[in-house]
Amino acid sequence: MKPVAAQSCYNPNRMFKGLEHTAIASPDPARLAQWYVDHLEFRINFEYEGNYFVRAANGSMLEIIPAKGEPVAQDLKTPGLRHLAIEVEGFDAAYQKLKSKGVQFVLEPYTAAGNRLAFFVDADGNYLHLIERPAPLP
Repeated sequence: MKPVAAQSCYNPNRMFKGLEHTAIASPDPARLAQWYVDHLEFRINFEYEGNYFVRAANGSMLEIIPAKGEPVAQDLKTPGLRHLAIEVEGFDAAYQKLKSKGVQFVLEPYTAAGNRLAFFVDADGNYLHLIERPAPLP
């Protein structure tokens, strides 16, 4: 894949600024929010009516909302949103920390295009992966 020419993302005149948060529906939002706190060093930064916002150290946020209905079976290639990528510094230490906390990895660590990756699931079975890039994408 060829890199796209770098463009500045910062333009105060742009109307659309980027993703503010991503929502995950959970049968137990409080439990899942706490999982992100306990395992990935997020913090709960806002809660209302059973909805929880959790913020990562880099400022990205998830909103965890109450689910309705039964979950559907999914895998890493099911259509739709497939995973959340968790940026880490010190890949091996981050991987070992999650393993020591009993996190279930679905793919063991590997390297692709110079990036270190390892796929795992959160407390509700949502797919995530650790990623450490040698250099940021353009």
